[in-house]
Amino acid sequence: MRLIYSLAWWFALPPVLLRLFVRGRKEPGYRLHIAERLGFYGGVPYDGKTPLLWVHAVSVGETRAAQPLIDALLAAYPTHQLLLTHMTPTGRATGKDLFGKQPRVLQSFLPYDTGWMVGRFLRAFQPRICVLMETEVWPNVMAQCTRYDVPVALVNARLSERSLKKALKFPSLFVEAAAAMSCVAAQTESDAQRVKQLGAPDVHVTGSIKFDVTPPAEMLQRGALLRAQFGQRKVLACANTRDGEETLILDALLAVNRPDILLMIVPRHPQRFDDVAQMVRARGLSLARRSTAGNTSLDADVRVFLGDSMGEMFAYYSACDLAFVGGSLLPLGGHNLIEASAVGKPVLVGPHTFNFADAAENAIAAGGAIRVANAASLWQQAIRLLDDDAARHVMGLKAQHFAQQHGGATRRTMSLLMPLIK
Repeated sequence: MRLIYSLAWWFALPPVLLRLFVRGRKEPGYRLHIAERLGFYGGVPYDGKTPLLWVHAVSVGETRAAQPLIDALLAAYPTHQLLLTHMTPTGRATGKDLFGKQPRVLQSFLPYDTGWMVGRFLRAFQPRICVLMETEVWPNVMAQCTRYDVPVALVNARLSERSLKKALKFPSLFVEAAAAMSCVAAQTESDAQRVKQLGAPDVHVTGSIKFDVTPPAEMLQRGALLRAQFGQRKVLACANTRDGEETLILDALLAVNRPDILLMIVPRHPQRFDDVAQMVRARGLSLARRSTAGNTSLDADVRVFLGDSMGEMFAYYSACDLAFVGGSLLPLGGHNLIEASAVGKPVLVGPHTFNFADAAENAIAAGGAIRVANAASLWQQAIRLLDDDAARHVMGLKAQHFAQQHGGATRRTMSLLMPLIK
């Protein structure tokens, strides 16, 4: 089956490469560093001698989540370099924002999952360990790591029931891959049980590393400047929104007569920034954009502020009064609500949070989050909380306490990784 899988990758390469160029029209990063995706790494400044640790974080969310662990690895192994790999240009850009000033951190794209390309990657860097973030398990990566005697750890692991069922349809691929893992550090007991069903041999529950992410002081300062630009109006941030959600949120905004509330939308994917701006203008709403607003105060008639920048999520959360975390109004699984909680903001989530089920339910149980059924309910709850300073303040404190009390996953994960590092 893995041979068939590998052949399928080779046959798919021409359309896959064509897709990179098509996507590159809106997001130029897809047209950069293509050689790395094919297993060639002459542009990565690695001397081939310094011992190297490898962390793979596919995109933006995984890269942000990896920050506490990468900081811990750099501190524990001061003579090592660390290679951070990605699959998306936005993930790579996020990694550069976080670690661009750290000379010991290198970045690259992970090659496509063929044995030949992954083998070239491993021969080029000879990593002492492979650390995969959250859900990234590739059959040929696992097989080649076994061949080259590279221990593999899946950390901050999460596996939904839906993903488990899909993987079990191809047991000779994914069960074999899971069996090759040296250890798994799962976010929750439910995740751990599902990973065990997949066949991983050494599974531990360590919690989510995302709870250990500390809001950077620089981002909090940017948030304070943004807040000053917004003036006295209350601010609802709808962050990490996905295609289809902005339409629902904007239409619901038109149904409420509250010009005293500023809506801040931060789309999940940067290639959609212009599309969302067009949606706002098409509804006759006055718009300001982060990329062009500068440091001047917003005009009183601006109804929507578009957060069209990368790497500033903590600043956006810091500048708002109330946060809605997207990907949850539609059946997309939701996104990380811990960042908003960590800066003490009350959180709203939609009905679909299966990618972060435990975190969402725990935040709701702690009183730091509220689940809404749809966009109309979102605005109903938002208006209620924005009009009640005392209730919003208490809810924000509960959200922050929820984030703080679940810390420690990085330390527990490091205790599993250190015995594996050669």
